Amino acid sequence: SEIEEIENEIKRIMDEIKELHLMIVSPEHILFDGKVEAVTLPGSRGAFMVLPGHAPVVSTLGEGVVRYRLKNQEEDITGKGGFVEVNNDEMSVCVEV
Repeated sequence: SEIEEIENEIKRIMDEIKELHLMIVSPEHILFDGKVEAVTLPGSRGAFMVLPGHAPVVSTLGEGVVRYRLKNQEEDITGKGGFVEVNNDEMSVCVEV
Protein backbone atom coordinates (compact mmCIF):
# COMPACT_ATOMS: atom_id res chain seq x y z
CA SER A 1 0.00 0.00 0.00
CA GLU A 2 1.00 3.64 -0.28
CA ILE A 3 1.33 3.96 3.51
CA GLU A 4 3.71 1.00 3.66
CA GLU A 5 5.80 2.52 0.87
CA ILE A 6 6.03 5.82 2.77
CA GLU A 7 6.92 4.03 6.02
CA ASN A 8 9.63 2.03 4.23
CA GLU A 9 11.05 5.20 2.65
CA ILE A 10 11.12 6.95 6.04
CA LYS A 11 12.91 3.94 7.57
CA ARG A 12 15.43 3.90 4.71
CA ILE A 13 16.16 7.61 5.16
CA MET A 14 16.47 7.26 8.94
CA ASP A 15 18.91 4.36 8.48
CA GLU A 16 21.09 6.58 6.28
CA ILE A 17 21.23 9.48 8.72
CA LYS A 18 24.80 10.11 9.68
CA GLU A 19 25.97 10.69 13.20
CA LEU A 20 28.39 13.09 14.81
CA HIS A 21 31.19 12.03 17.09
CA LEU A 22 30.83 14.30 20.11
CA MET A 23 33.33 14.78 22.91
CA ILE A 24 32.39 17.08 25.78
CA VAL A 25 35.14 17.87 28.25
CA SER A 26 35.48 20.08 31.29
CA PRO A 27 38.80 21.16 32.80
CA GLU A 28 38.38 18.28 35.27
CA HIS A 29 37.32 15.32 33.09
CA ILE A 30 35.53 13.91 30.04
CA LEU A 31 31.77 14.40 30.41
CA PHE A 32 30.69 12.56 27.25
CA ASP A 33 32.37 10.77 24.35
CA GLY A 34 30.22 9.05 21.74
CA LYS A 35 28.00 9.18 18.66
CA VAL A 36 25.01 11.55 18.58
CA GLU A 37 22.38 12.67 16.07
CA ALA A 38 22.25 16.38 16.96
CA VAL A 39 23.65 18.90 19.41
CA THR A 40 22.16 22.22 20.54
CA LEU A 41 24.61 24.69 22.03
CA PRO A 42 24.36 28.01 23.89
CA GLY A 43 26.44 30.14 21.54
CA SER A 44 27.66 33.45 22.94
CA ARG A 45 25.48 35.16 20.27
CA GLY A 46 22.51 32.80 20.63
CA ALA A 47 21.69 29.10 20.61
CA PHE A 48 22.49 27.02 17.55
CA MET A 49 22.16 23.40 16.45
CA VAL A 50 24.77 21.17 14.83
CA LEU A 51 23.69 18.24 12.67
CA PRO A 52 25.78 15.74 10.69
CA GLY A 53 27.37 17.39 7.67
CA HIS A 54 27.66 20.79 9.39
CA ALA A 55 30.25 23.17 7.95
CA PRO A 56 33.49 23.51 9.94
CA VAL A 57 33.12 26.05 12.73
CA VAL A 58 34.80 27.28 15.89
CA SER A 59 32.61 29.25 18.30
CA THR A 60 32.54 30.51 21.85
CA LEU A 61 29.77 29.33 24.16
CA GLY A 62 27.87 31.32 26.71
CA GLU A 63 26.29 30.09 29.90
CA GLY A 64 23.52 27.57 29.26
CA VAL A 65 22.63 24.02 28.32
CA VAL A 66 24.45 21.76 25.87
CA ARG A 67 21.80 19.27 24.72
CA TYR A 68 22.67 16.22 22.65
CA ARG A 69 20.34 13.66 21.14
CA LEU A 70 21.06 9.97 21.07
CA LYS A 71 18.80 7.40 19.39
CA ASN A 72 15.68 7.89 21.50
CA GLN A 73 16.73 10.24 24.27
CA GLU A 74 18.19 13.65 24.98
CA GLU A 75 20.85 14.48 27.55
CA ASP A 76 21.75 17.89 28.98
CA ILE A 77 24.92 19.35 30.44
CA THR A 78 24.72 22.83 31.96
CA GLY A 79 27.83 24.92 31.44
CA LYS A 80 29.15 28.34 32.42
CA GLY A 81 30.77 28.98 29.04
CA GLY A 82 33.41 27.48 26.80
CA PHE A 83 34.00 26.79 23.14
CA VAL A 84 33.14 24.32 20.39
CA GLU A 85 34.92 23.09 17.28
CA VAL A 86 33.19 21.15 14.49
CA ASN A 87 35.04 19.56 11.57
CA ASN A 88 34.13 16.55 9.40
CA ASP A 89 31.40 15.30 11.78
CA GLU A 90 33.86 15.42 14.69
CA MET A 91 32.75 17.80 17.42
CA SER A 92 34.71 18.89 20.49
CA VAL A 93 33.04 20.93 23.23
CA CYS A 94 34.94 22.33 26.18
CA VAL A 95 32.74 23.67 28.96
CA GLU A 96 33.18 24.88 32.49
CA VAL A 97 30.57 23.16 34.66
